[in-house]
Amino acid sequence: MKRSLVITTGIRSAADLEEKALALSRELNVPYIRREKKSLAAVREQGQADAILLVSQDKLSMVIDGKELFFHPGLAKLRIKEIQSGKTDQMIRAMNLKEGDSLLDCTLGLAADALVASYVVGPRGTVIGLEDAAPVAEIVRRGLQSYTGEKPELLNAMRRIQVVHTDHLTYLKNLPAGSFDVVYFDPMFRVAREKSSSMAPLRPFANNSPLAKEAVAEAVRVARKRVVMKENRGSEEFQRLNFHRIQGGRYSPVAYGIIEKVVPCQ
Repeated sequence: MKRSLVITTGIRSAADLEEKALALSRELNVPYIRREKKSLAAVREQGQADAILLVSQDKLSMVIDGKELFFHPGLAKLRIKEIQSGKTDQMIRAMNLKEGDSLLDCTLGLAADALVASYVVGPRGTVIGLEDAAPVAEIVRRGLQSYTGEKPELLNAMRRIQVVHTDHLTYLKNLPAGSFDVVYFDPMFRVAREKSSSMAPLRPFANNSPLAKEAVAEAVRVARKRVVMKENRGSEEFQRLNFHRIQGGRYSPVAYGIIEKVVPCQ
């Protein structure tokens, strides 16, 4: 069941912050409630909402089930450090992603995979992330553009990611054939896993539908090199969606299905 939202500001809200909150309210068609020194619990009760989009000076966040959720590089930062030290990132290996490549991430979520990919493809590459949950898309879009306190190469990788609020099937259908080098799906954002507790509060706002065969077929048309899907190791989704080549870390609970369009040169 989808949860309801209201928008408010931080407790010390200036006029410009209220204007930002009002603009977001209109954009997302979500009610705005003036903070007026009320507690967040009182705001939520006044709006009869399950969650609050909180507009602060430095970020946009969601307060839900007692937690404040906002964009941060998280494990992507660690993965990038490991790539820098010469270690293999299994997702990048599955994509065979190179500097200058273009990637369409059809299930952006909190953008961890997109951030790693953006670092790898570099300034000459392109990463576009699709997210059909409007609050998630807006939190991540703003976070990618405003996050600070990291090294320039990480911040630059964030800034290069383009976030599009849309459903991936519609977007794919409107693309010409061969538009991207790699098309990527991570349906696990829509599937509960114990170790994804930080994602769990966002799930009611996400699209929980299984990945459609039609979307995979469109992805194959759009990709120049590969279509890649991340799933639980041993998932029946690989077979259902015709991902017959599977690879991943030996001890990892996840694996990557690959549909290859171009056989790489030896």
